[in-house]
Amino acid sequence: MPKETRSGAAYALGAFFLWGISPLYFKAVDEIPIFEVLAHRVLWSVIFLFLLLTVSRRWAALRQALCEPRTLYMLMLSTLVVSVNWFFFIWAITTDRVLESSLGYYINPLVNVLLGTLFLRERLTKWQIVAVGLAAVGVLNLAVQVGTMPWVSLLLASTFGIYGLIRKTIKVESVDGLFVETSMVLPIALGYLAYQAINGQGAIGAIDLRTDLLLIAAGLVTAIPLIWFTCGARRLNYSTVGLFQYLAPTCQFFLAVLVFGEAFTWAHLVTFSCIWTALAIYSAQSWLIARRRASVLA
Repeated sequence: MPKETRSGAAYALGAFFLWGISPLYFKAVDEIPIFEVLAHRVLWSVIFLFLLLTVSRRWAALRQALCEPRTLYMLMLSTLVVSVNWFFFIWAITTDRVLESSLGYYINPLVNVLLGTLFLRERLTKWQIVAVGLAAVGVLNLAVQVGTMPWVSLLLASTFGIYGLIRKTIKVESVDGLFVETSMVLPIALGYLAYQAINGQGAIGAIDLRTDLLLIAAGLVTAIPLIWFTCGARRLNYSTVGLFQYLAPTCQFFLAVLVFGEAFTWAHLVTFSCIWTALAIYSAQSWLIARRRASVLA
């Protein structure tokens, strides 16, 4: 395996592994209000990314990208979508719905297929239709058996899918875009933290050093996986990166069942089996298409 490929695989594995075990971080701060955790995530991400952009001298490239009004408007939209995703992800973790979060990110690749069909005019293959259909059967099964639609899973899958679609259509690097997105909501985050501090309800500096360090680490928890993902994506075929993405929900799945003790019923087994089978079909189809394209180019 070439050195470039090995390093790319290491970066991708690291990124998706960190995303997969991130519930451990949010469980560690679950006594703090969700809005406050989210505000600290924004604040420390901006600080960390500001330093990173300064060290890497990317300010000129970022200014050039933001010269296009459409790019700025689309980043405003992506900011709204990712903020919703972050809030409900943290809420799912702190309310013992890690299994639902896992299901959402398993569904996400299939949601991406549908979004590509609807907005990018990409055509579904026969086996992709089968995969999407199986995923729909799995979701409906859980809705019927449990008596309610798994809305947390669907919300996380759809918001992350829409976020990816928006970012796909604009020419901004991942780290640059995340800095702009977090900067856009920084005034709201600072206003909320100031309000909490004035009313004596802020967590930082009021509980213990461990809590302070955990809240400051929110920026690293947010930015490092994204940086590693970007490094991995540049060194690997995109289809290969697509296979690595299943590591994150798999880690969340095992954390939910084995560490956090969430219930895994027969209804969940049927639903996850449908999703896993759908993903196996989708991945196999994507791999075959990539092989055909490679052979044609060769």
